[in-house]
Amino acid sequence: MTQTQVRPLESIDFQSMPSPAFVLDETRLRHNMEILEYVQQESGASIICALKGYSLWSSFPLMRPYLKGTTASSLWEAELGADTFGGEVHVYAAAYGDAEFPRILKLAHHISFNSFSQWQRFKPLLEASSRKVEAGIRINPEYSENKTPMYDPCVPFSRLGVTKTEFRFDLLEGISGLHFHTLSAKNSDTLERTLEAVERNFGHVLPQMKWVNFGGGHAITAEGYDVGRLIKVIRNFREKWGVDVILEPGEAIDWRTGWLVSSVLDTLHNGMDLAVLDVSISAHMPDALEMPYRPDILGGAEAGEKAHTYQLGGGTCLAGDVIGDYSFDKPLEMGQRLVFEDMIHYTMVKTTFFNGVKHPDIAILRENGTLEVVREFSYQDFKGRLS
Repeated sequence: MTQTQVRPLESIDFQSMPSPAFVLDETRLRHNMEILEYVQQESGASIICALKGYSLWSSFPLMRPYLKGTTASSLWEAELGADTFGGEVHVYAAAYGDAEFPRILKLAHHISFNSFSQWQRFKPLLEASSRKVEAGIRINPEYSENKTPMYDPCVPFSRLGVTKTEFRFDLLEGISGLHFHTLSAKNSDTLERTLEAVERNFGHVLPQMKWVNFGGGHAITAEGYDVGRLIKVIRNFREKWGVDVILEPGEAIDWRTGWLVSSVLDTLHNGMDLAVLDVSISAHMPDALEMPYRPDILGGAEAGEKAHTYQLGGGTCLAGDVIGDYSFDKPLEMGQRLVFEDMIHYTMVKTTFFNGVKHPDIAILRENGTLEVVREFSYQDFKGRLS
C-alpha cells in the first residue's frame, strides 16, 4: 500500500529545534497520502482535504498529486483552497451570507446547503452563473456514535443538516448530491452503520442523486483502521445506488505527522512538582480543552508511572492553563525540550494569540532531513489582530 519509509524518531534532534514550534515531518505526511491514494484507487471514491482540520498550505505541493482538492467551511477557506491547492473546491457552511456567497460561487465546484431555505435563497444565483456548480443538501441521518456532544452533529436540536421529517422532496430540482458528516475519529465499521441509517431515512432520495459526500471523521491513516472494510463499504454503496462517493477527512490527512516542540521555562514546587512551559493549552492546544483527551509526550508517561511527576502548565496568567500531570525518568531541566505528539491536525488551525504569548513557529522537516521554518510570528501579527 505504501512505499515511503517513515523517519525513525531516534534520528530526529528535537533539542536543536526552535521552541515553541509546530513541526511537520514530510515522510509521515507522504506515508498518509499513499494510504489515501490507495483507498481512492481501490474504492473509486474521491478524497479531498478538509481545511478546517488541516490547512498548512506550505505542504500542499506534496499533497496535490494525491488528492482531488479541498473542502471549505467558509469563504476564506474556499479562497485558501483555490489559491494554494487547486483542484476541486467543495464548500459547506451552516449558513451563507448575501455578501460572501457570490464570491464563493466563483470559486466552488460543489456547494452544499444546510437547509432548503438556504437552497431556495441562493438557487437563482446558481442558475444564473456562467460556471457549472454542483449543488447538494446536507442531511442529518439522526445516527451518531460520537461520545462528545460538542462534536456530535446529531444531538437533539442540532442545527446541522436536514432530518427526514424536514426534508423537502418537492424542492430537489437542481440538487445533485447529499452530504452528511457525523463521524469523529471513527473506524469503517461506524461508517457502515451510519450508511444503514442514511439508507433507512433517505434511501428513496438516493436514486435521484449523482454523488454523496460522506464527510470527514474517517481515521483512515490511524493504526488499526480497517482500510479493507472501508473500500468494501464504498464499493457496495457506489454500486447499489449508482453514485459517486466523496470523503473529506481532516485528521486522516496529517494523523501522527508531527509535533509541538516546547521548552521548560521554570520548575517549582507547591504540594507537587510543577513546570512552566513556553506553550499554552488555551492558546496553542485548544483541542485538549474541548475534547476528553490529552497529547502524549515523547519520553513521558502518566503521572506516577515514572520516577518524577510534574504538573505541566503554560506561561499565561490563566490559572486554568494546565496541560496535565506527566511523569519522567529524570527531573526536568530549564531549556529541556518537551515534545507533544500528534499535534498537527485541528490543533494548528485553532490556535490563538491569547495573552500575547509567543506563538509557535511552523516548521517542516523535509524528506531530505533539513528543517525549514516556514512561518515565524511576531508582535506585528499579534497587534494586527486587534485593531
